[in-house]
Amino acid sequence: MSGAIGRRAFVGAIISAGAAAVLRPAPLEPAAPKRARLGFQLYTARREMARDVSGTLARVAVIGYDEVEFAGYFGNSPRAIRSALRAAGLSAPSAHIGMPELEGDWARTVADAAAIGHGFLYFAWVPDAHRTPDGYKRLAERFNRAGEAALASGVRFGYHNYTYDFTRAGDGFLYDVLLAETDPRYVTMQLDVYWLVDAGQDPLAYLARHRGRYSSLHLKDRTAAGHMADVGAGTIDWQRIIPAARVAGARHFFVEHDDPTDAFVSARTSLSHLRSLGI
Repeated sequence: MSGAIGRRAFVGAIISAGAAAVLRPAPLEPAAPKRARLGFQLYTARREMARDVSGTLARVAVIGYDEVEFAGYFGNSPRAIRSALRAAGLSAPSAHIGMPELEGDWARTVADAAAIGHGFLYFAWVPDAHRTPDGYKRLAERFNRAGEAALASGVRFGYHNYTYDFTRAGDGFLYDVLLAETDPRYVTMQLDVYWLVDAGQDPLAYLARHRGRYSSLHLKDRTAAGHMADVGAGTIDWQRIIPAARVAGARHFFVEHDDPTDAFVSARTSLSHLRSLGI
């Protein structure tokens, strides 16, 4: 998801009761299924979703995706979202939320997520005021509390990284503070490959170093010039990263592009490239 101000406004203004209900994390499997279940992050098609949620989900299914990840419900009730998913033949293992949900009626957020059938809740944006080592430590405490409370209802809480997470903090980065201070029992991670690479970091190194912490990935490519691109139109080595992520425990992979010219063309292009790699 984008790190722009528009994203912050989007998260704060549009995401309604969002989240995620899922079973407690199982031990790592000895081998991942041969074919990855590929999903689509609906932030890519947020303009289309604002006009027609059911129609957008139907088109995503026709393109060939197995599942979707939500970034807002656009005024629809959990029952209506669940019905639209069922009609499209899609599952929705996760959703993104922001600070309003974390600071609001957490029990309601969890209940709504369970009603929709989500599996994970990923925190989507850290406000500027919290981007300090102490701020991240305080966030980690809040994440742990939220994650522990959510588990009582079978919900898993997680965090989605951005470039700003790789601001220096002592001998490491703010992101390392979050990894160290959050309890793996209560807080999982969603690795956005583009933003991590954009920050000059190696996804393979983080996957290897923190095996079992990453439950899902965001897949969007990065050109040599640093621009966001459809999967396959950049320089990121997906043939190495996705298998490594699966070995490390990730089971969900969501294609995303923050500002595509055409959301459905982007979705189709990225999916076609991933399947051509045998993923």
